[in-house]
Order: sequence, then structure tokens, then C-alpha cells
Amino acid sequence: MDYHAFMDSLEDQSCPPGVNDCLRALWYDASGDWHSAHRIVQDLAGSAAARIHAYLHRKEGDDWNSRYWHKRAGTEFPQGMSLQEEWEMLVRDQF
Repeated sequence: MDYHAFMDSLEDQSCPPGVNDCLRALWYDASGDWHSAHRIVQDLAGSAAARIHAYLHRKEGDDWNSRYWHKRAGTEFPQGMSLQEEWEMLVRDQF
């Protein structure tokens, strides 16, 4: 699956099979299911999952927790970036 196929899958009723867990979390988030997205990333190790975890807490409005996860990911809290721009960047990082 490539970026465009993933983006097209957002119109589907279910997450496409075979995508990695980080993309699966981002798919659920884009589909309006923040809780499923959070459940997926909270059980994953690695900087990519921590970065997505940071995004989800920022979206939730919990900047303190987002900053914590950014620190774990080794990244900076985004300044001047919309949530949509951040989501798209995270998806592109998976390809």
C-alpha cells in the first residue's frame, strides 16, 4: 500500500488489512475513533509510536502529556502546525 491508497482507504468502513500498527492508529484517528487510535499506540514501542501518541494527546488538548510523548520520541512539540498538517506528516513518515 502506498500513501495515495492509504488516503483513499479513509472512505472505507474498515481499516485496510496489512497496514502497520502506526498507520492503523492514524486511520482510526482520521475515522473519528480517537480511543482506538490511542489504544493501539499506547501498547507500541519505538519513536514512531511515541510520536503518534504525542499527536493524539495534542489533539485531545492535553499539551503536557503531548510534550511528555514528544520527549520520549526525541521530537519537539509542533509550533504553528495544524493538527491536520501534523497528521499528514505522520502518515507520510510511515511510507
